Amino acid sequence: MIDKKWIGFKLPVSELNIDRSRLRFFAKTIGETSSIYTDVEAARAAGYADLPAPPTFLFAAELDSGASDLLLQKLEVPIAKILHGEQSFCYHESACAGDTITVRSIVDDIYDKKNGALEFIVKSSRATNQHDQLVAEMRIVIVVRN
Repeated sequence: MIDKKWIGFKLPVSELNIDRSRLRFFAKTIGETSSIYTDVEAARAAGYADLPAPPTFLFAAELDSGASDLLLQKLEVPIAKILHGEQSFCYHESACAGDTITVRSIVDDIYDKKNGALEFIVKSSRATNQHDQLVAEMRIVIVVRN
């Protein structure tokens, strides 16, 4: 069982510098066909400062920094036992190429179901840009199969 002492644990701060080539690659990978994600002129015509980050892109910050792996190590959860349970976003500003995004995350809850056969880790995150503006609030639920 995952020790509930980890509720309230703050992950190391993660920073993500957003560049156009990575945004284009991500958009292509997820099958995004809107030109605002690949063409700077189309993005600017749509009101963005540059290519915008597709909706799920901001989760890359903690993957890149290793914070997600660190969380699993601290909680002693083998990656082979996890499932992606749920994910949500609440956007306040756009994140665009040229921005530096800082993500701060905390473990909100740890609970189990089915007499411990399934455990759940709930993590919330706040992403801010280089101007310290709140860009997004994110939430993820990781399911651990025992």
